[in-house]
Amino acid sequence: MARWVMVIGFVLAAVGGQNLQADTPAGPVAVREAYVTSQLSDALDIINLETMTSVAQIKIGGKPAGIAVAPGAARAYVTSPESRELVIIDTASRNIAARVSAGQGPLGIALHPTTGDVWVADWYQNKIVVRDGVTGAAKNEIAVGKSPSGLAFTRDGKLAISADRDSDAISIIDAVALTVVASVPVGGHPFGVAIDAAGARAYTANVTSNDVGVVDLATKKLVGTVKVENKPYGIALAKGRAFVSNQSSATVSIFDTATLQVIKTIETASVPEGIAASPDERFVYVACWDDNVLQRIDTDTLEITASAKTANGPRAFGEFLR
Repeated sequence: MARWVMVIGFVLAAVGGQNLQADTPAGPVAVREAYVTSQLSDALDIINLETMTSVAQIKIGGKPAGIAVAPGAARAYVTSPESRELVIIDTASRNIAARVSAGQGPLGIALHPTTGDVWVADWYQNKIVVRDGVTGAAKNEIAVGKSPSGLAFTRDGKLAISADRDSDAISIIDAVALTVVASVPVGGHPFGVAIDAAGARAYTANVTSNDVGVVDLATKKLVGTVKVENKPYGIALAKGRAFVSNQSSATVSIFDTATLQVIKTIETASVPEGIAASPDERFVYVACWDDNVLQRIDTDTLEITASAKTANGPRAFGEFLR
């Protein structure tokens, strides 16, 4: 488990809470912090996005990888693959609220945007476990393809996507009925996944084919492939563009989502992995594993404008902005 976790990585969509009205802000909320899982340090770094400095660090244990948190949310959720746990963080106190046994290989994680449930991908058991957002207790299970990794929801919460890495496909899931409605081949070893705001297309970072698969969710078909650089890991969407972190190239590829043409490639710090866009789409943030930094990309100039130091081995696999 430890080796594949260190080679690939994790992070996805968030809300959370016993009282959804209380935990889910009404309307757009500015993000102020990044919750960055730092795997080699067994820690979660909280980065102030205005000053781009670490303001707190929480010891997690178990080689934390996946992260799910939402702007203004009362809870954050971390997967620890080595200790096989889901760790729930109280974001106000910055303390661990609960530790829950979470199967054989908890990795990708996402928060349902309307129910507050947290979905956890189990890499070894080829399933998604739907868990209560307060207690972490298992409520349902969904069988998917081999080695599920990244997870994402449409904004209305009706569909979910699981990137099934060793099946070279994604599972499209009816998130209300909790059933898989289609499996769509997308390329070599899809890992990170993102869905556009309209819920029309899903994008997959295909690690071994060095490309991004584009899936039309209405027809459930692959409608495009975009060649990027070496070992794409995660995808963030902003201003009609996709930002793709390429681990082995130390770059972020940027392509137009209408034309599927690469418009720029940005050099980053070493081994970029988790990547996420702010809700206003003004910035994209990317965690760089080897240089222990979180970097900020301006989505207008397409330049890196700031960096924040993190603990050792930042992953940030999922949605990590709060």
